[in-house]
Amino acid sequence: MDIMKEVVNLCKNRGIIFQNSQIYGGLASTWDYGPLGVELKNNIKKVWWKFFIHNREDMVGLDSAILMHPRVWEASGHVKNFHDPLVDCKKCKERFRADHLIENILGISTAGMKNEELNQIIQNNQNIKCPTCGAKDFTTIRFFNLMFKTYQGPVEEAANIVYLRPETAQGIFINFKSVLNSSRKKIPFGVGQIGKAFRNEITPGNFIFRTREFEQMEIEYFVEPGTEMEHLEHWVDYSMKFFTKILGIKDENLRKREHSKDELAHYSNRTIDIEYKFPFGWGELEGIASRTDFDLSNHSQHSNEDLIYFDEKKNKKYIPYVVEPSFGVDRTLLTVLVDAYTVEKLQDGTERVVLKLAPYIAPIQVAVFPLKKNEPRIVEVAKKILKSLIGDFNVIYDDTASIGKLYRRQDEIGTPYCITVDFQSLEDNTVTVRNRDTMKQERVSINSLKEFFTKSFSINLDI
Repeated sequence: MDIMKEVVNLCKNRGIIFQNSQIYGGLASTWDYGPLGVELKNNIKKVWWKFFIHNREDMVGLDSAILMHPRVWEASGHVKNFHDPLVDCKKCKERFRADHLIENILGISTAGMKNEELNQIIQNNQNIKCPTCGAKDFTTIRFFNLMFKTYQGPVEEAANIVYLRPETAQGIFINFKSVLNSSRKKIPFGVGQIGKAFRNEITPGNFIFRTREFEQMEIEYFVEPGTEMEHLEHWVDYSMKFFTKILGIKDENLRKREHSKDELAHYSNRTIDIEYKFPFGWGELEGIASRTDFDLSNHSQHSNEDLIYFDEKKNKKYIPYVVEPSFGVDRTLLTVLVDAYTVEKLQDGTERVVLKLAPYIAPIQVAVFPLKKNEPRIVEVAKKILKSLIGDFNVIYDDTASIGKLYRRQDEIGTPYCITVDFQSLEDNTVTVRNRDTMKQERVSINSLKEFFTKSFSINLDI
């Protein structure tokens, strides 16, 4: 079974993720989140914020602008270093990343390779052919900046060029002093942010794994120089707990991978990725990088703003080092979908598809069904239950099929609980509550439903 294909089809058919601009033929690698997808995405962001920001005394939040002064990206190194090595097929004119061609076709790492080495491999190896047309006739490598350019103001002049941010991190760095002065935090402390970023990727793909427009959940954790490695290890462990204990991702599908020296970004002295075993192979889910004092030092020099921190306890000044846990919202969503996607064989020989999502991130938390949609008394009770729960939980009402089909429909979208109102409900004021994972049913008093679900959807942050 091709799990990736099944998940993509489920997303399309159940209103989780749609192709962007589909009525015009679609815009490549651009996706829209449907009614269920936006709920799942928002729930992931909410639980991330609760775990990483609200659950810690050393964290505050920020929401910085997408557009920033162009000099921000000069200071950060993105104007100089944020480039991909590209080659064009001379026959079909398709463009490819040179390093990806080599890695995907030959299965070897290109980390640390120089431009000349990449060129030599592509030109001399007979197995490297155009994935589109099969020709072996490539241009020499050129470098292409990944930042999207736009213009601020009505006139398209070079002086008005601004960039769509390729990462949310710089918004935190340029606000470091303002956050420090207003929050009165002492190092070590961190700033968390969730927001959109944009990278003009040449080879996006694997559904929502790599796209040009994406959303990040990032933390910049400011520490005393010399202590960054112990903090990096802490954030790796803390992040693993988030994935396994909070989101419920299976341990065996996660691994830690240390970057080699040749692979490190220009700002990092150590980076550890948390990777997930996707159907298409291991892929980065989160990067935890020690960014040293690269960003704050450069912004301090380029802006003439004093970003030095005075440590009152130790009576010394320094520019803080930074540890950055960087999550992708879209990749996290894809991970929980793939990890939760389950096909179970039932005792009667049939199969059911079920998304075994953590209950508090499920798009729909409770579904309410009347056993008989043409029985006014049952419908009235079901609608009253819906009304009583809808302010506290994400609840839907459905009477468009048999109970068995309604159960299967909710299993597919990961709804943890289904309530069925039947004739017994009219006699003893109880309903049947069905558990998604076990399929077990129990009678619960209507008056205690809110308490029952509040307990079921509570998040244990004490881990």
